[in-house]
Amino acid sequence: MTGLVGVLAEAWGEVRVHRVRVLLSLVGVFLAVLALTTVTALGAMARQLVTEQSERFGGRPATLLVEAYPESGSIDRPAARAAFDEFVERHEVRWSTSTGYGLQAPVRFPGGAQLVQLVPVDPAYGVIHRVVVAEGRWFGEDDAQRLAPPLVVNQAFADALGGFSASEPRTVVLGGTTPVTAVVVGVADDGQEVPSGYLLEESAQRWMPDLLADSSVSVELWVPPEDADAVQQMAQAELGSAVPGASLSVYRSDAGETTQVLDAVLAYGVRGVGLFALLLGGIGVLNVGLVTVRQRIREIGVRRSFGATSSRVFAAVLLESVVATTLAGLAAVVVSVAVVTNLPLELLAGYGLSLTDVPPFPVSAAVEGLVAAVAVGALAGLVPAVMAVRARVVDAIRY
Repeated sequence: MTGLVGVLAEAWGEVRVHRVRVLLSLVGVFLAVLALTTVTALGAMARQLVTEQSERFGGRPATLLVEAYPESGSIDRPAARAAFDEFVERHEVRWSTSTGYGLQAPVRFPGGAQLVQLVPVDPAYGVIHRVVVAEGRWFGEDDAQRLAPPLVVNQAFADALGGFSASEPRTVVLGGTTPVTAVVVGVADDGQEVPSGYLLEESAQRWMPDLLADSSVSVELWVPPEDADAVQQMAQAELGSAVPGASLSVYRSDAGETTQVLDAVLAYGVRGVGLFALLLGGIGVLNVGLVTVRQRIREIGVRRSFGATSSRVFAAVLLESVVATTLAGLAAVVVSVAVVTNLPLELLAGYGLSLTDVPPFPVSAAVEGLVAAVAVGALAGLVPAVMAVRARVVDAIRY
């Protein structure tokens, strides 16, 4: 242990003596580790962003979409929903929601009535599809019991009502055979310029049965990915006969393996670019190490003549490079953490993107950066260390 501490102290002393030369050689390593660590961390955020956008469209892995289409005429919607609910309860599916392509419902805005697409959903839809509510709230379990049906609308819908206020909720009349006054409880902007929104499935059945009569019945099931195939087969077999007069289809609607492939491509692509930059930085350290050993060959010969062993000389020269690159790598990791953790992610919202589950700075990125810095230092110091050991004492003193 004492010998190791002595070698490290000696290496640190040499780094301090040649600090200008060492600093110049470490610029490349510092920038390379900074790029590797930062890009790896940003890559994790990019993968999370792509994952969230995919899940907002198709649901979380694994989301099964069960659709029942009328073969002729219409579907007994209450019976179909009862069969779906029984399947969910029997197989203990925790997250399930009604979904569909939306209803063209007449809405009486202050500026005039118009048809608006309203999607009947259940409260679990917001979890399965990562719905981001900018103002107000999403549906709750008790909202189905309210006499005034709640609505979650997009920004265009809210603007047509004169804005949104949580303290004074806006109301709007939904037309049809049985007009009803609905209450806007939240705004979930989808980036569309035309009004649209969500309402609860039970509210749609109560107040808009005529609009639902000829539509299909769709339910999404969020199940563990490893159980997706089994649940898909059971749903096809059990629900096919439970909904008479309907054609049933069951399939995964989430991105699934596609997202995993993209995640792998981003991960390895980012590492490849960072390692290439690190290689270039290591070449600079190697060149400086070779020049330094040639200039110190007489010093090495004197040390050998006073009893310094080959292993001692080898370790000292090697650790000079390792200590220098480790310090550069540590500084780069600190700067990278400061940059990434203070990155203004809200700028992404200007392009219609949002990141709700912001991943913390990945520890693996910091560890990879430090390990890479140490590895580059060891590789860059290996050749100079071998040269120092192979130098003959007499020739070195005469040098």
